[in-house]
Amino acid sequence: MVLERLRLDGKVAVVTGAGRGLGQQMALALAEAGADVVCAARTPAQIELTAEAIRALGRRAIAVPADVRSSAACEALVRAALDEFKSIDVMLSNAGIGDARGMNVELWDLNDDDWRDAIDVNLSSAFYCARAASKAMVEQGKPGVIINVASGTALRAYTQNIGYGAAKAGVIAMTKTLAQMLQRYGIRVNCIIPGFVAQQQPATPELAQMMQSRGRYIPAGRIGEAWELGPLAVYLASEASSYVTGQGFIIDGGGLAGGLAPVGFAPEVG
Repeated sequence: MVLERLRLDGKVAVVTGAGRGLGQQMALALAEAGADVVCAARTPAQIELTAEAIRALGRRAIAVPADVRSSAACEALVRAALDEFKSIDVMLSNAGIGDARGMNVELWDLNDDDWRDAIDVNLSSAFYCARAASKAMVEQGKPGVIINVASGTALRAYTQNIGYGAAKAGVIAMTKTLAQMLQRYGIRVNCIIPGFVAQQQPATPELAQMMQSRGRYIPAGRIGEAWELGPLAVYLASEASSYVTGQGFIIDGGGLAGGLAPVGFAPEVG
């Protein structure tokens, strides 16, 4: 009975940022649990590879290029899901970027464009997707699930990129409010909060060493692997979590609970 409640047979999931890393692994996990998947991201070749891997699992999948900084693109993404599959059951907003713009600059040197880009990619996109998907879920008259992806940087100082941390904190707060707003329609909204997780296997011995070194800050003794977010996504998308909404699930090897996070200074450790 428990394992049956984790199945997603007959469900349709939309996953943004599905072309690589965490989004790709969560999309594959949803498919392994039985869902058909709409894979979205800005890079067509990457999401097509994810869609092909899902089809190899025996599930249906389409790749929809989308720049989720645009509300129109998010609405078009939901329409594409409805056109292909006639319904939408799970909206997993994973698209985000933390290291490309506005990294490691003095506060007064952070320009408006970099600030807005961090907010739009990491926060506005989740709002646009939730708005479009929830409307479709209500109109189709059956329960749905929205899963947002935040970051542990939302829960502590993140001096390397203030815009990223602020946006991800907004995702957590927005998740709670959306859960309250949408509960009466049978739509549950939860949030995954990853810590240090490798987007892919290290390509060089130097990168492997860097990942191993970063793991020493974490009680688990290592950083996470992208596939480890998949089972959590399946749980939150499934009937196994039917009494869970408005919550944030931290998956970080104990980092926030008892680890030391590199934040740009060397802490004194007795």
